[in-house]
Amino acid sequence: MVKKETIEKFLAPKKLAIAGVSRDPKKFGNQVFKELRDKGYEIFPINPNTEKIDGVNCYKNVSALPGHIKQLVILTPKSETDAILREAINHGIKNIWVQQMSETSETIKIAEEYQVELIHNKCIYMFAEPVTGFHKFHRTLLKLFGRLPK
Repeated sequence: MVKKETIEKFLAPKKLAIAGVSRDPKKFGNQVFKELRDKGYEIFPINPNTEKIDGVNCYKNVSALPGHIKQLVILTPKSETDAILREAINHGIKNIWVQQMSETSETIKIAEEYQVELIHNKCIYMFAEPVTGFHKFHRTLLKLFGRLPK
């Protein structure tokens, strides 16, 4: 089970790479990118199909990221998750958040094998402060029912 301390440690640097940032403002990857930027995070978007999103330089893949980036959020379809996870490990990134619904049965096994600090089966909207709107309500429900990480 993912601990609250692990989540807080992951989010603390306020610098995150995000694999799966879309150019389409209606897509989840674009929405997460914009919301985290609005919350003060410095985002390093990964999208092999564009050079910029909202004026921010994109990286073609995880290997192209600057070496000082140590946190990665994976928002890709399941079919891409494990390859991106392996690429991140090879690039020296060991703090990885795989957005709920993006992990496969192999994702956790790979992370354990390479001793990656993995957050999975959690929505980043529920933890990146300040939590607002529906996600704040949902987080309150999880807390009431004892299902929020401790």
